[in-house]
Amino acid sequence: MPSPHITANNDAMTVPQHVMRHARMRPDGVCMREKRFGIWRTYTWAQVRETTLAVARGLLALDIQPGARVGVIGRNRPELYMAVHATQFIRAVPVPLYNDASSDELLPPLLEADIEVVFAEDQEQVDKLLSLRSRLPALRCIVYIESKGLRDDVSGGIVSFASLTGTRRDNVAALTSQAEHLIASGTSADLCVICYTSGTTGRPKGVVLTHANMLSIASATAQLEGLTTQDTMLAYLPMAWVGDHFYSHVQASVVGFTVCFPESQDTVMADLREAGPTYLFAPPRIFESILTDIHIRMQSSAGLKHRFFDFFMKLARMYGRDVLDGKRVPAFARFGYALGGLLLYSPLKNSLGLRRLKVAYTAGEALGPEIFDFYRSLGVNLKQVYGQTESSVYVCVHRNGDVRSDTVGPPAPLVEVKIDESGELLYRSPGVFSGYYASDEETQKVKTLDGWVHSGDAGLFTNDGHIKIIDRAKDVGRLASGEIFAPKYIENRLKFSPHIKEAVAFGAGRDGVVAFINIELDSVGNWAERNGIAYTSYAQLAALPQVYELVRDAVSRVNRQLADEPSLAASQIHKFLILNKELDADDGELTRTGKLRRRVIADRYAPLIDALYSDVSEAAVDIVATLEDGRTLSIKAVVRIDDVPTQLTQVAL
Repeated sequence: MPSPHITANNDAMTVPQHVMRHARMRPDGVCMREKRFGIWRTYTWAQVRETTLAVARGLLALDIQPGARVGVIGRNRPELYMAVHATQFIRAVPVPLYNDASSDELLPPLLEADIEVVFAEDQEQVDKLLSLRSRLPALRCIVYIESKGLRDDVSGGIVSFASLTGTRRDNVAALTSQAEHLIASGTSADLCVICYTSGTTGRPKGVVLTHANMLSIASATAQLEGLTTQDTMLAYLPMAWVGDHFYSHVQASVVGFTVCFPESQDTVMADLREAGPTYLFAPPRIFESILTDIHIRMQSSAGLKHRFFDFFMKLARMYGRDVLDGKRVPAFARFGYALGGLLLYSPLKNSLGLRRLKVAYTAGEALGPEIFDFYRSLGVNLKQVYGQTESSVYVCVHRNGDVRSDTVGPPAPLVEVKIDESGELLYRSPGVFSGYYASDEETQKVKTLDGWVHSGDAGLFTNDGHIKIIDRAKDVGRLASGEIFAPKYIENRLKFSPHIKEAVAFGAGRDGVVAFINIELDSVGNWAERNGIAYTSYAQLAALPQVYELVRDAVSRVNRQLADEPSLAASQIHKFLILNKELDADDGELTRTGKLRRRVIADRYAPLIDALYSDVSEAAVDIVATLEDGRTLSIKAVVRIDDVPTQLTQVAL
């Protein structure tokens, strides 16, 4: 069967119309699969249509009008995805929210968007909403999925998903007819979703995306990768992230592929192996953690097994990428690689759930070239994507046969890209957002009258048309000497080490560059155990002299790399310290998508930054941390400061 996205006029349709099309053409086709109590449950397109229509009837019975905003909060599960579809069925607008956000973090989007109904997964989410209810005049109803600890309170506007979708109404036929009319009358100019940005540079903003925005890019990129109804994807990233809505809602509805839901966040990797997706998006930390786990297992293996792994991986690193890209390799190498595939590569990919992959994407942060090349050498078609919420995900993407670890690829289909005189990357496409919700002023700061969007990122074109992202444009500064300082570029290089989870570089206006380091607990912990080094906590492990030596080697390696780049050689790191706690979104140090909040970090740790630029060898820190249950705890420690030798530049040599 040809892929449905090829035969439909996607630009003139809406997501609900695609859902109805698949339910009509392929009623028994698998739309969703969910792992529940250890068993995979299947939802056909016909079943999804009927349940979604039932939710839509419930919303209409609540008098939710077209254009109204409906919140969704919880982990990835079919009921919440069907709630999103149902909201779009009646031409209302879904507003997905981060399920790990605190009540205070939820208040701004709930209030700004005048959300009238919220679908909440469980008691935890309902309790957050109830704590805010007196401050949310527009909120009329909370619909919960899990009944544990909850019960209906109709007068209080709290009802279960089962009650909302119940058929014991006299007006079922009329409500169904009304919903079907709204679906049929929907246009591509209707709002598809409002996704709030992560708030890296300030207050989160609601990005307004129409069906035309998302469907145009979803169709073009699906054709680029040859996606069909036979493909499968795993939905496990936050529903509030635009990428989840794009892949698991919009593109899945356009193409008709199957979306799988893990049983919990704790079982994602195990469920990934069982689902065996053909299409995968994962942030760098996922690919890094998988590789770290492989290395840990190999370090603990017997000598013969270790040598066997090293031999075939050396062969893969030499020829695997060329085999994947369809390039010519010597016959003996092709035979050896095929043998390695039989004995190592295929079993390894199968054990990781990657054997069936047609394409895998990563984005958000740079992925180390060694890690990137490792997966491609195994035959995993891993590519980098660059995009933003405002672009309907895609700005740049690698093409098959032209994949490089040091770029984000050329502009994506239908996307125009240019670099202005300041070095900032601008883009324009049919996927560009309509504007920020209720904020024309903010929209005008970012989007020009002729449709160009200021990305806020500094980038450059390579000679072959690829694009390199250097840093956030506003973060690119100058050292006191006048040399360029690009903190994110340095931080990404540091995080290429399996022992470094997070890094924060400082240097703008200063005489040199210094850095905060968060160690990767699993990797460093395993290293400590193999070397007979005892520890009882993250803080204790982070303070060990042996761990400082381990990190110093990684920092020195980055300095050698920077020395080879004349424009960045002055940004070599002179000093570093290892923080006694991990940077945390609950403490405001990271966004909910894991991006650094530099201003917050600089303010919270100002004494440590000052110490790094002094002659002291250690500094006291007293930080208030937020626990999982919301309580706070004062953490006091004395942190060691370490010097790192810098390297001569290539020019000097």
